[in-house]
Amino acid sequence: MFLVSEQKEVSIQKEASAKPSTRYVDATGQIAGRMCSNVAKLLLVGDSVVIINAEKTLFSGQRGNVMQGWFDYLKIASVVHPKHGPFHARTPEGILTRMILGMVPRNKPKGISAIRRLRVYSGNPKQYAKATFSGFENSSATKPAAYYIPLSEIASRIGWKGGPE
Repeated sequence: MFLVSEQKEVSIQKEASAKPSTRYVDATGQIAGRMCSNVAKLLLVGDSVVIINAEKTLFSGQRGNVMQGWFDYLKIASVVHPKHGPFHARTPEGILTRMILGMVPRNKPKGISAIRRLRVYSGNPKQYAKATFSGFENSSATKPAAYYIPLSEIASRIGWKGGPE
């Protein structure tokens, strides 16, 4: 019992001593799952994260299999009435947000506050023009572009109206 309370004090001291910062991430050429797991870790530590160019995130795998997986995902609906959900994100920023949401404990206060610190944008907004954006080393695409599918292509095939401009 005493050990448990001592551990809580240590974790509170770590949170108080760690200064939260804002991390700016450019999703261009980043593999979606790896990038989202890195972002989820940063959010749970207490940092704020801004992601730009969400439509340029890459998915790996054979094009037909990836698209079939998305089409199967869209078939999941309510048996009683479709308007009751589930509602599927079709925009690139919505898809990335949902991926990160699945990697944090969203029903706990820690996860709820983490999601509030996340901002995802398609393109490069003017309000972040002066910020310096970077990616993650372990989530960069290493193979040629033909091995990956951009999120903009997946989103446009499942109903995103934005598309490349």
